[in-house]
Amino acid sequence: MNQQPTEFKALLERIETAKRSSGADLSADEDLSLAVMNLVSLEEHFYFTAMRTGDDHYFDLLDEVRAQRKALLARLVDRHEGESWCASKHLLATTMRLIEVGTKLRASDKAEANAMFERAYRMYTMFWALRLKLVDTNGLRSEAAKEKPWTMQDIVNRLVNCCDE
Repeated sequence: MNQQPTEFKALLERIETAKRSSGADLSADEDLSLAVMNLVSLEEHFYFTAMRTGDDHYFDLLDEVRAQRKALLARLVDRHEGESWCASKHLLATTMRLIEVGTKLRASDKAEANAMFERAYRMYTMFWALRLKLVDTNGLRSEAAKEKPWTMQDIVNRLVNCCDE
């Protein structure tokens, strides 16, 4: 029987303890992260609409959406740890844009679309690694394949599951 390395067991224990003590619901947080992605996109759309139409009313909408995005992002990310706040916002925004590019490419180049989707998911797992403070994952190994180190994506795939009610 394979056993998980001590480091991974300690990581899982730390996460489970944090979830119990904080009441964190990672599936709700995943939904919230997707909402934040869409709010960032709305900010961009209102900016470009204001510029293209010359109608400053769109800047008022941008301000409203930005206030909502800031409030919701604050539920996901601690503002006081270096630049993790800004990095989180940009990782989510990048994820959203790469998903949109991949979706548009599917009609003409599925291989390139899939490459964009892979990039988007990589950015999303980086967000979760930052969010869950999983920065040093070097040395973690999977139970099923001890020769293969756990990646941030492996860890996030196991921890964040929107279908986990």
